[in-house]
Amino acid sequence: MFRSELQSALTAMGLSITEDQLRQFDVFQEALIETNKVMNLTAITEPKEVAIKHMADSLSCYEEDCFTAGASVLDLGTGAGFPGLPLLIYRPDLKVTFFDSLQKRLTFLQKLVDQLGLSAEFLHGRAEDAAHQPVYRSAFDVVTSRAVARLNVLAEWALPYVKQGGYFISLKGAQYEDELKEAENALKMLGGKVARVKAVEIPGLDEVRAVIYIQKVGESPKKYPRKPKMAVKNPL
Repeated sequence: MFRSELQSALTAMGLSITEDQLRQFDVFQEALIETNKVMNLTAITEPKEVAIKHMADSLSCYEEDCFTAGASVLDLGTGAGFPGLPLLIYRPDLKVTFFDSLQKRLTFLQKLVDQLGLSAEFLHGRAEDAAHQPVYRSAFDVVTSRAVARLNVLAEWALPYVKQGGYFISLKGAQYEDELKEAENALKMLGGKVARVKAVEIPGLDEVRAVIYIQKVGESPKKYPRKPKMAVKNPL
C-alpha cells in the first residue's frame, strides 16, 4: 500500500524513483511508525497518509534549479526529517544538515540515515543562536522548512543561514497568501526576494498547499535573528 501510493503520487508529480529508493522510503516510514509508539514524531501514522502527507508532500518542494549538484541544504526545524530526508533519499548527492532543538529527534534521524546507507550532518540547537555563529551564517545553498512558524517569523530564523544567490524554501498550507503579504517587510529587511510561488497538487491530498521560493539577494543585518519571544511578539 505505502509503496504503490508513493510511487503513483510521485509519478503524477513528474518525479521518478528507483526500486532501491522506494525501498529506502519504505524503511523510513516503518521506522517512523515504530518509533512514534515511544516518541512523539507525527500525528500521521497510516501508511497511505504517510506516503502522501509526509513523503510526497516533502518532495513537492523539489526544483532542480534550486537543488544544484552537491548543494548544501539546512533542514530547519526538521522534526521527524521532513522535508530533508525525502530530499536526501531522492538526491543522495545533497549535503543535508538536519537541524532541530530536540536531540532525541536527531538521534532517531542519525540511526535512520546510517541504516539507509546515506550520509548527513546533524545540528542540535536553536535557530536564533546558531545563525550568529560564523560557521553557519550565510553558509548554505538552500534552507528548507516545513510547518515551523508563520513566514514573517520564519524568514528571520532562516534567511541568515542562506548564501547570497541561494534559496530559502518554505512549504506552506492554506494561509500562504496571507503569510506572503504579512512577510513583505521582513523579506525586504533580511535580503530576501520572492522568486516564485508554486501551488502544489498531490493526488489524494485535498488540502491547499504551496511552496514559496525566496532567493537571498542581500545580506541579512547582523542583529537578526532575534530571540523567539521578540521575533514572535514584534515581527519584522
